Amino acid sequence: MSGGGEGKPVLVFDSGIGGLSVLSAIRKLMPTQRLVYVADDAAFPYGNWKEDELSAHIVRLMGELIAAHDPAAVVIACNTASTLVLPPLRAKFSIPFVGTVPAVKPAAEQTKTGVIAVLATSATIARDYTRKLIESFAQSAKVQLVAAPRLATVAEDLLRGQPIDREVIRDEIAPCFVEIDGKRTDIVVLGCTHYPFLIDEMNIVAPWPVIWLDPAPAIARRLVSVLDGKIPGPDGKSVALFTSGRPVPPRLQALLKNDGLNAAP
Repeated sequence: MSGGGEGKPVLVFDSGIGGLSVLSAIRKLMPTQRLVYVADDAAFPYGNWKEDELSAHIVRLMGELIAAHDPAAVVIACNTASTLVLPPLRAKFSIPFVGTVPAVKPAAEQTKTGVIAVLATSATIARDYTRKLIESFAQSAKVQLVAAPRLATVAEDLLRGQPIDREVIRDEIAPCFVEIDGKRTDIVVLGCTHYPFLIDEMNIVAPWPVIWLDPAPAIARRLVSVLDGKIPGPDGKSVALFTSGRPVPPRLQALLKNDGLNAAP
């Protein structure tokens, strides 16, 4: 598909602020692109929703966002949402959507030990989509599927400047670290866009070093491809919108500013 008209923004959408990891990667490749970041924090966490209700909610909300911002493309910077709603979104709207799914294929290609883990929300781990990725691209690897229901909330707390408990992080990631036939896990696929913000913390509590595979750079490259490399100059400010309308704490405001975003009032 061709890129959008000059001045059209790219909309980056997540259930919370984890998608800023993807936005940062986009900003590196497309520094002049106007971005609209939408955190559906009023509905966070998506993992607690029933699938049909979540799908209907996101499709409805996306219709409102597209009507309001007329984006050139939409990046669904959320694994839980992408593994559920990309087909209905693409069926309903004519603009291109770039999704976020667990990086199983590159992990299987890069592993030296043949033992990898997929660390994700409970909803992403339960999706047939995730299991089909493993069947298609990682049959020769030993894959540990690890649900981490509390980790995204820990990342949200960290990014908002709130205290976090490293023991929660230790408990959530512990099942990733296994030894099979004398070979240890060497790659952990980060199956939630919140998790890259916890890499430093996870390294502290991990029992041995691993590669934490962040899909954000690949998502940014895919967006450039979808837009045919046509990156318009800025036409208006890049903004961050929060569906809850709650005040944005100072630490998060600083993070947004670092990515060239202004928090909308």
